[in-house]
Amino acid sequence: MYSTLKELTDKAEKLNMTIGAFNMHNLEMLPDMMRAAKEVGAPIIIQTSVDTAKYIGYSVIAAVVKELANHYMIDAALHLDHARDLDAIQDAIVAGYSSIMFDGSNLSFKENILKTRLVADYAHARGVSVEGELGTIGGTEEGISVSEDDKIYTRPEDALTFVQETNVDALAVAIGTNHGQFKSKTDVKIPLLKEIHQVVAVPLVIHGGTGVKEADYPELINNGIRKFNVGTDLLVNWTQEAKAAFGETAVNKSLRYNVIPANQKIKEIVKHKMTLFMNLESPLHVE
Repeated sequence: MYSTLKELTDKAEKLNMTIGAFNMHNLEMLPDMMRAAKEVGAPIIIQTSVDTAKYIGYSVIAAVVKELANHYMIDAALHLDHARDLDAIQDAIVAGYSSIMFDGSNLSFKENILKTRLVADYAHARGVSVEGELGTIGGTEEGISVSEDDKIYTRPEDALTFVQETNVDALAVAIGTNHGQFKSKTDVKIPLLKEIHQVVAVPLVIHGGTGVKEADYPELINNGIRKFNVGTDLLVNWTQEAKAAFGETAVNKSLRYNVIPANQKIKEIVKHKMTLFMNLESPLHVE
């Protein structure tokens, strides 16, 4: 069933799990991402950047995700990730995206609140969920780079004010993760996450999930992480598989034979992550 972010995170909260939010970087990888969700039996969030949405077409992506969600009998949301342009957000909502993220992390605290609330009011009136961000995630996202020195961690007291004033459905928190990190793993600040989780009631979101140690997943989930973004892992592995296939293939051989191995790799990764995200060894309720 085609769902909103709020509908999926509500389920995650009841079952003490997190929902995998996977960035599609091209249309080819999408069907195997959805097949992975069906085989695992868990909900999935498909994410696109603004640039990917413009490249493929907002309405094309929305139509395909809706069709595949129905075809494979899975709960799936379509989410626009890290949008800073209000026109892009409007385009996504009109096209049928069920969830959007307004990224005001580059703004002052007050301006972030004002613009995020503007987006939330517009989106909620149209049945669309909204994720906000407070603090800054390290690394590079769509060409925007944040150095280690420029990182701003989410402060619990600011998170409380932000959630109350913006009415967001989910909050992306800065607890030490980095966009684009795949050659190493980071040490997330779990004590900080616990403090944030104690004061805000909305689902919390991990960005830069590729760089997070899998051993840390249970503690993150048990402390309020209900959406877990994975993007770089998919991009790197798809490209590696495709490069190998294209490098060996005859020029007159059907392109699908080069793309299928890359898509299968995506399916393996998504299934593996979703299985961990179900948090099977932890209780339904954590005190």
